[in-house]
Amino acid sequence: MNFENYKALAFRRDGRVLHVTFNRPDTLNAFDNELHRDFERFVQEVPGDEATHVIVLSGAGKAFSAGGDIDHMQELIDDPSGIYGEIGAGKRLITAFLDIPQPVIAKINGAAIGLGATIALFCDISFAADHAKIADPHVKVGFVAGDGGAVIWPQLIGYARAKQYLLTGDVITGEEAAKIGLVNFSHPGPHLDAAVDAFAQRMAGGARRAIQWTKATVNVGLKQIAASILETGAAYEMLSNQTRDHAEAVAAFRAKRNPEFSGQ
Repeated sequence: MNFENYKALAFRRDGRVLHVTFNRPDTLNAFDNELHRDFERFVQEVPGDEATHVIVLSGAGKAFSAGGDIDHMQELIDDPSGIYGEIGAGKRLITAFLDIPQPVIAKINGAAIGLGATIALFCDISFAADHAKIADPHVKVGFVAGDGGAVIWPQLIGYARAKQYLLTGDVITGEEAAKIGLVNFSHPGPHLDAAVDAFAQRMAGGARRAIQWTKATVNVGLKQIAASILETGAAYEMLSNQTRDHAEAVAAFRAKRNPEFSGQ
């Protein structure tokens, strides 16, 4: 695999394990256009990389990923037509991510918010630092959780708990997330790297094809669920982009004040 021309992702090999890092620490690895393009490219290219048996996904600096870029949200409010292509790209990203044959381990080293949480939770195995903050706060910015949150949260923790977090946007810590099954494991921050590395090497030393094909089998049902829910989520997300509450929430966030929602 050729790692040249990637600008927003960093790579490191450890034997058969490929460490992939969202490399925008100055923005808490928020998904701007460049990071989105790089990650979509990676998801398309890595299935053909014979040297990679296991993938570890993490974020540089203090966060895994802070999710959507608020300035870009304002751009989509100003020009709503721009959301059509992005919604399609988002659906393709989740579909392609589920098609990666190699097991993907999320190392949630810090905040995983919105799309950042969605990507982390769609990984096959997830480790979180005890202190990490995990949330899908789409509703807090007047937006529908249509980029995959509505798909994966209910599959991991059931509908009642998923609605609790998706309808409020409340934050859960890595330690709490492990207790309810949202992530597989939580560890104190200083011990996270060692725990992930040990598990990744264990997976890399396993029966490669058996592991890959077991993942593919398990993912059949998840892909069917994702295909149907993402269509609905995309439609509602496009509608919510045009609401007054979304515009107010984005303006309030940029002005560092609390939004005043009107229900419109």
